[in-house]
Amino acid sequence: MSVDWTDKVVVLTGAGGGIGRAIAEKLASEKMQLVLLGGNNVEKLNTTARMVEKYSSCMVLPGDLTSIDFIKKSILLIAELFGAVDVLINNAGVAQNTPFEAVSLTEFDKIMAINLRTPFVLTQKTLPLLKKSSQPTIINIASVVSHSGYPFQSIYSASKHALLGMTKSLAREYYKENIRVHAISPGGVYTDMVKVSRPDLSPEGMIMPEDIADAVRFLLFSRSNAVIDEICLHRAAKEPFC
Repeated sequence: MSVDWTDKVVVLTGAGGGIGRAIAEKLASEKMQLVLLGGNNVEKLNTTARMVEKYSSCMVLPGDLTSIDFIKKSILLIAELFGAVDVLINNAGVAQNTPFEAVSLTEFDKIMAINLRTPFVLTQKTLPLLKKSSQPTIINIASVVSHSGYPFQSIYSASKHALLGMTKSLAREYYKENIRVHAISPGGVYTDMVKVSRPDLSPEGMIMPEDIADAVRFLLFSRSNAVIDEICLHRAAKEPFC
């Protein structure tokens, strides 16, 4: 069943580049209205906004996604301006490349705060606006490490395991309320974050951000009674991620 998403409101985190920017461009090209939420690099967010505004409207709300006060104020503003949210995409994340014994509590807390607590808080605060939509959808960008573990990524892996678990639970909890909840778990995507977490990887054969954007579009435009709770994308390499 094809769904019309024209003028529907998308709240997207992590839109300053990489996967988030590709998603923003893809959904704006479908005439969806974008709210780029969070992030302190205003220049990067504004660059994304300029790229998508040739297709559709776009609002930038920079700020600290680990601040509950920032999220509350942002959701109140979105409610005032739009009345409802149709799609929430939790994409913001931080990577790790640290031996387990060297992980500090500060690093642990930072990874968990961005990769898990932020999606939890933002989803919880956005649900009242999602319930006002005729086709509410939540998409969490997880990772192949939601299933597997890699050296020096113990806490990153833990955060993404938890995010996937939360996604699967929410998909069943809110199905009867017509809210679809999905996770996309890609392998290596050629972004700046992967360059940090897996400096050993070559970009050859890796997934591109546009591939993730295509998966997001598929989930939205293929909305039906059949529930897809996760899409796992692999890179075209001899050594698979999953």
